[in-house]
Amino acid sequence: MSAGARLAGRTAVVTGASRGIGAAVAARFAAEGAHVYGVARSGEALAALTGRIAAAGGAATAVPLDLADGPAVDRLGGAIAERHGRLDILVGNAALLTGLSPLGHIRPHEWDRTIDIGLTANWRLLRAFDPLLRRSPSGRAIFVSSGVGHRPRAYWGAYAVAKAGLEMLARVYAAEVLKTTVRANLIDPGAVRTAMRARAMPGEDPATLPPPDAVTETFVALAEPACRRHGEIVRAQ
Repeated sequence: MSAGARLAGRTAVVTGASRGIGAAVAARFAAEGAHVYGVARSGEALAALTGRIAAAGGAATAVPLDLADGPAVDRLGGAIAERHGRLDILVGNAALLTGLSPLGHIRPHEWDRTIDIGLTANWRLLRAFDPLLRRSPSGRAIFVSSGVGHRPRAYWGAYAVAKAGLEMLARVYAAEVLKTTVRANLIDPGAVRTAMRARAMPGEDPATLPPPDAVTETFVALAEPACRRHGEIVRAQ
């Protein structure tokens, strides 16, 4: 389906928006009419993204921010509350994969950073944005998981543990907002042509994988006001 106005008038926050799936989702949301706040550490990459979105007629704001900085996440929530009064869509996409190794070989700072970005940051995002999602007539929280979050796989260590924790976090939140207009779901995008995938699978031919754009339709469908899916893990392909 070609881009149109399925998210017209909606405000979205997308983390990990500087590249890969996050950048593709941010661009697609903007093409569908949303005002997108793209969050990532790389200000330069975010500036390039928002420039492309603006050139295509969309609206986007770059938010250079380290998601491990909890107070900064809180300030972002306050800024969006002041400007928009609500948040319609939250996409928790950012994650970190420091490498594949046995659990006993992971260095403590790598473990901490992976859990901070993949799990704790998403709790901080919910803490900051839950009141704003509830103010929306159709708030949507979407978190990006992975097959290793629910199917154990050797050597995926902290990344897999972060995704497993994220899945439970999202499901608990879904239970808490069951009687509200907020809907919360997880997306398992499957194998996608990203830099993270290339690092994890160096022997794989990237040309055999779909590009990030190929999975954005699932995000749009879950972000639409009419979506009623709730508490699910949705496969994007």
